[in-house]
Amino acid sequence: MRHLLDTNIVSDLVRNPHGKVAQHLRSMGEKVCTSIVVAAELRYGAAKKGSPQLVAQVEAVLGALEVLAFETPADRTYGLIRTRREKAGRPIGGSDLLIASQVLTLGYILVTDNAHEFSDVENLRHENWLRRGFVC
Repeated sequence: MRHLLDTNIVSDLVRNPHGKVAQHLRSMGEKVCTSIVVAAELRYGAAKKGSPQLVAQVEAVLGALEVLAFETPADRTYGLIRTRREKAGRPIGGSDLLIASQVLTLGYILVTDNAHEFSDVENLRHENWLRRGFVC
């Protein structure tokens, strides 16, 4: 089963290259990737900070991960999730909606430290590698 890393998980990897996320990555091998949406968010954050060192760290981490493009039929999944969440009165943030759509479409597991935002997305499997006691 493949895992797609959310922005907060990749960000932790940038800040803590020898931390919990890095340890899990070593045990997972080729079964881990991230989204172009995550890459865009991280690059925006690094550029906004204006730190060449942070930009270099982000680029190094993203260069070591497979970064998946957002492709059809994830756009259909996006429409369904957005409609359901809005009808239920629980909309989800734009980037998180794109990421959830991609994960569901691909049948992957989302690795996130933001389970609350994703908890109401039907059939979305997620893990938190930063949570105490998580066993990979």
